[in-house]
Amino acid sequence: MTNTPAKDMSEAPVGRRTVLIATGATAAALAVGAAAPAAPGTDTDTDTADATPVAAAAVCTLTKEMTEGPYYLDGQLVRANVTEGKAGAPLKLVLTVVDDDTCVPISNALVEIWHCDALGEYSGFVGNNGHSEPDDGTFLRGGVLTNTSGVANITTIYPGWYRGRCVHIHVKVHTGVTLTSDGSFTGGRELHTGQLFCSETITAAMAKVSPYSTNTVTRTTLAQDSIYDDGGASSGLLTLTALGSTTSAGYTGTLTLGVETS
Repeated sequence: MTNTPAKDMSEAPVGRRTVLIATGATAAALAVGAAAPAAPGTDTDTDTADATPVAAAAVCTLTKEMTEGPYYLDGQLVRANVTEGKAGAPLKLVLTVVDDDTCVPISNALVEIWHCDALGEYSGFVGNNGHSEPDDGTFLRGGVLTNTSGVANITTIYPGWYRGRCVHIHVKVHTGVTLTSDGSFTGGRELHTGQLFCSETITAAMAKVSPYSTNTVTRTTLAQDSIYDDGGASSGLLTLTALGSTTSAGYTGTLTLGVETS
């Protein structure tokens, strides 16, 4: 395991490779540049004036990759549900991976995520945000292979926050991995490292419900964050759609990631 690092707040965008990141459920929508109006219960970045122009612009906008941060651990599990019983509002991620040149979906790509729990603690590094809780090094970490439509479905919880960073989820995309007998993976090629972000309006509402309300660390907003650049979907902002009538019922988070394959 990596030695305990300094806080994630020192992160800055890195890497010269660019990726296309756009909202939408299908690669076809990317190909034609269509931007449908947001569905009821859907929230994109409320710091922007209009969600539709953001989605449309994202189709043509290339953005730099973002740092993996200090809390990545190699060899995590390949699994569709990474919650391990962690308390929090459900977050069902629907992430579509496409070739950024052709918009063709990429199947059998491993989409891997990791993020902190409601109290701002990462598995493998518990205590860095001032809380004492069981730490087995695997909660809220893992990933799945994309299906023939390039879609990875991952069930997790809405992330909490820790000092110096807004609410976010780390993501990597690998191709050519080999699944191992212990439920993990090895080898392959890493195509993308980035971060996913959530609406400030939804995060503010989430912060008022348990267990997020017990996190007393001062929350950094999207506008204050050192990584998120207010670029909407082109900067990794998820489209969030409510799963129920209350905040604690959770959300579906949708994003299409266009990656360079050559």
